[in-house]
Amino acid sequence: MSYVIEGKTGPWEIVVGLEVHAQVISQSKLFSGASTKFGGDPNTQVSLVDAAFPGMLPVINKECVAQAIRTGLGLNAQINLFSRFDRKNYFYADLPQGYQISQFEHPIIGKGSIEIELQSGETRQIGITRLHLEQDAGKLLHDQDPTKSFVDLNRAGVALMEIVSEPDIREPEEAGAYLRKLRQILRYLGTCDGNMEEGSMRADVNVSVRKAGEPFRTRCEIKNVNSIRFVMQAIEVEATRQIEIWENGGEVDQETRLFDPGRGETRTMRSKEDAHDYRYFPDPDLLPLAVEQAWVDELKSKLPELPDAKRARFQKDYGIPSYDAGVLVAEQAVADFYETVAKGRDGKLAASWVIGDLFAALNRTSNTIETSPVSAASLGKMLDLIADGTINGKIAKEVFEDMVETGDSPDAIVERKGLRQVTDTGVIDAAIAAILEKHADKVAEYRGGKDKLFGFFVGQVMKETKGKANPALVNSALKAQLDG
Repeated sequence: MSYVIEGKTGPWEIVVGLEVHAQVISQSKLFSGASTKFGGDPNTQVSLVDAAFPGMLPVINKECVAQAIRTGLGLNAQINLFSRFDRKNYFYADLPQGYQISQFEHPIIGKGSIEIELQSGETRQIGITRLHLEQDAGKLLHDQDPTKSFVDLNRAGVALMEIVSEPDIREPEEAGAYLRKLRQILRYLGTCDGNMEEGSMRADVNVSVRKAGEPFRTRCEIKNVNSIRFVMQAIEVEATRQIEIWENGGEVDQETRLFDPGRGETRTMRSKEDAHDYRYFPDPDLLPLAVEQAWVDELKSKLPELPDAKRARFQKDYGIPSYDAGVLVAEQAVADFYETVAKGRDGKLAASWVIGDLFAALNRTSNTIETSPVSAASLGKMLDLIADGTINGKIAKEVFEDMVETGDSPDAIVERKGLRQVTDTGVIDAAIAAILEKHADKVAEYRGGKDKLFGFFVGQVMKETKGKANPALVNSALKAQLDG
């Protein structure tokens, strides 16, 4: 066991499986034509189907099915050409039908896997058990009235993909890495925006503990955790709670719990239901879903390049290290920006500017890559000015800062500020001669064997030329004059 929690009786291993509810990107809901747009006034995006009026029949949204298949392909998972919708029966105030249309015995996506990378550089495969489509419930509002709860059905009927992992996760860091990787894949595919703050991606966290080599013990499910940081905290807190119960001679009850990040604790929500408690049966209003392999192949042929493939290509095509490539492909918009800058140029230099100076500027100005004050084309032009000798690396820093502030093109800034690099050997020789005359004592020390003074002379010449002299020319001319 690599990661353990030490209890009174020795080390304990954590066992975690995640059920991620990812809202499908689609214009309309899973079984109705109502809008899925976030932020509408309460109960303004509700069809008669969503409100469960008598006699209203669900009609499957083909695009939602396509999105589920794209996701399955992105997870290296089995695509089931036959799947079925079932009714999951339970009563809650935000569920007008009294049941949820979901998939149980025959999900649309079967087993798959995700490769995660840990901070140590180690990679692990986390198994995917299944992905099934289901409709979301509405939302209860408890803060609108002192004595009543209100119901907003805008979310009722929105398509969700429930992505269930195998219980392969053994530490909080792995859970965080899994969720980040899953969200990254969904965003690249365009099947879910992964916005946990808006509730379009939420996680149910199943946690149990055991001694090394033991079979699984009783698990508890922590419901609706809406941030990766909270998922990691909840695992630690719940595992510690369970260890204490077992070590004190108690039994962990199978139940659903809620995580309170403010208090750093989990608390009981309800006893955990099993499948038979929901009385699943095939939805009589929906035919089984039959998908043709040719359609699956067509969807596969149009998939975008996914993060792992893009990362490997960036390393190969642009000669950048694995870490830099990982940072650049974390978000598709960043990867696209970098590739525009790097294409036909020095890939390592482009990566250094994007990851270093650009990211720092975005952070400083509270911008994202989409709202960057410096476009990819402008940054590329600046690298061209370095490559053709118009400016040197030091001057480029000044040019870049001006680009951030003004949005001007780099060549316009160079002309406006007179920053063109000095490559005239006559000018450089004259500057060197002036510096050597001014510091005759140090010249004598250098010629007496104090080689380290060479850097001092370089600095003085660059200062004399206001940083605009070509460093390579300065070095060679200076060496000629000092050693001559």
